[in-house]
Amino acid sequence: MPGGGVVAVTGTADVNRVEAPVTVKAYLVVAFAAFGGIFFGYDTGWMGGVLAMPYFINQYTGMEYPDVKFPGLSSDNQQVKDYTKTFVIPQWQQSLTTSILSAGTFFGAIIAGDIADFIGRRTTIIIGCGVFVIGGILETASTGLNVMVGGRLVAGFGVGFISAIVILYMSEIAPRKVRGAVVAGYQFCITIGILLANCVVYATQNRRDTGSYRIPIAVQFLWAIILATGLAILPESPRYFVKKGKLDKAAHALARVRGQPIDSEYIQDELAEIIANHEYEMSIVPETSYLGSWMACFEGKITQPSSNLRRTVLGILMQMMQQLTGINFIFYFGPVFFKQLGTVKNPFLMSLVTTLVNVLSTPFSFVMVEKIGRRTILIYGAASMVVMQFIVGIIGATAGRESENNQNAVRAMIAFICLNIASFATTWGPAAWIVIGEIFPLTIRSRGVGLSTSSNWFWNCIIGVITPYLVADQPHSAKLGSNIFFMWGGLCVVSFLFAFFMVPETKGLTLEQVDKMLEESTPRTSRKWKPHSTFAAEMHLGKFTPMTTTSWAYANNYIRPEAY
Repeated sequence: MPGGGVVAVTGTADVNRVEAPVTVKAYLVVAFAAFGGIFFGYDTGWMGGVLAMPYFINQYTGMEYPDVKFPGLSSDNQQVKDYTKTFVIPQWQQSLTTSILSAGTFFGAIIAGDIADFIGRRTTIIIGCGVFVIGGILETASTGLNVMVGGRLVAGFGVGFISAIVILYMSEIAPRKVRGAVVAGYQFCITIGILLANCVVYATQNRRDTGSYRIPIAVQFLWAIILATGLAILPESPRYFVKKGKLDKAAHALARVRGQPIDSEYIQDELAEIIANHEYEMSIVPETSYLGSWMACFEGKITQPSSNLRRTVLGILMQMMQQLTGINFIFYFGPVFFKQLGTVKNPFLMSLVTTLVNVLSTPFSFVMVEKIGRRTILIYGAASMVVMQFIVGIIGATAGRESENNQNAVRAMIAFICLNIASFATTWGPAAWIVIGEIFPLTIRSRGVGLSTSSNWFWNCIIGVITPYLVADQPHSAKLGSNIFFMWGGLCVVSFLFAFFMVPETKGLTLEQVDKMLEESTPRTSRKWKPHSTFAAEMHLGKFTPMTTTSWAYANNYIRPEAY
């Protein structure tokens, strides 16, 4: 029988005893796993700065530096200003070098789900670190477009592994009462990564040698080494072992994660609930062929909140909506955009300021996601961003135009851009990641999170491709400039409607209780739902219909009736 019978597991009918108490060790384990966000954030942050570096532009275009072409003239000279506007990487190269990483990450995130089910969550993340390092070596060694693009693509595969499976790993091991806060820590690490990238880029921007861009790129190796080394000594996800039928290993892993003795009643009760929930899910969607297991992600009706199809669509759209808030436009192309406004004297410093706002705002989400809830902050966050982005667009189209030379209007634009960033950082930034880690049943969780994360990177790629053509002041460009904020604001209206009608409240529930909530409520009534039974108790009471004789013996052997 699965698990070898090493550990006997009891179950409980008490909904308050389906998870062990939170310990300091549990915090430390998930906090370290959140470090994977550094990859996402740092890689988001350095590319935009590098694209605006004088040496990088000179190397990739062959154009003379403005001060070399016009010796003795100040930067305020109109001739110098006009040339500086054209002293940029061509828009097609900006588009390609920025978006190609997201293309690689898109495929990496999809593949990662299968690998995580085959070899484990922890090992998949470590492999992702190795793939990322190979891509980073190519990026660092590049002196031309071809090698840089190849390196970005390979690094993208690694980031795809990491970004998808870190969320899966954290969601499966984090205690329910703080799961939202600790998964929000992943978003916080993303913001720290963006800030670190901007700091390094700011320090090397004026170097006129390859160190200007190689130093920011090479710093990434440190994050790979730290994450891979730490995960090598952390426990695997207990839910992965349950899915594989290795219950003795699941018990040991759960004991390590919760900081409890393996024979603790808390460990037995929590493991019993995970097993019973998995058996219930298997009875509804039994394992079939490889293709059938993928098709299971799309079982059921879209109108049924608990169906796999509804959950998969919810996860995919959730990550799409997060990207369409326009936040990565600011972080990918911030220096380039501020430079093109013609009214910001130090685009690199301004980009650093916006990044700092992102970092300082995100910790507020740690409390908000647990006190206010995921659904609520998504609704109000979207509404807030609509207001902020429309204000930026209106100012930019009127008093903020370069021809007006109105510095107060420019300061107002930047202030509302920062408020928009703060709105995102406390709501959609962390909550979108939290929700996709909570809504999927164990049978399809790795693939569901992988599909959702790949959606994030797909739209990230689309934004990277089209944005230079939307805002660049170059031929064959829409030349929207600050008017692009009208587009982002309109898309935030769509995000608001999506959150209101589609997103359920998952605050304070175990992953198994989320399954129950989706079966018994709708998104608009989910906030009022309270746990009233356990899967382990329902199995004992005969409400659970086993998939096969083998699976009944499998569960019955590990969940002892005398526990009730």
